[in-house]
Amino acid sequence: MTRVKIHKEYCKGCGYCMDVCRKAVLKQGLDHNKKGYLYVVAAAEENCIGCGMCAAICPDAAIELYREA
Repeated sequence: MTRVKIHKEYCKGCGYCMDVCRKAVLKQGLDHNKKGYLYVVAAAEENCIGCGMCAAICPDAAIELYREA
């Protein structure tokens, strides 16, 4: 299983990660970070295939992926 870690304080809620995710793992959250942005959350983490596109496209390096055995 792949774990998706969102660094909410780095996220600006641009949505690029949601656009490239083929499995609809990410969605806009309902909470704001300290800078006032609605940050992205991993709403369907169990669907993640670990492709890494979300982390690669994030302009703020707010996403990390971890594979669990």
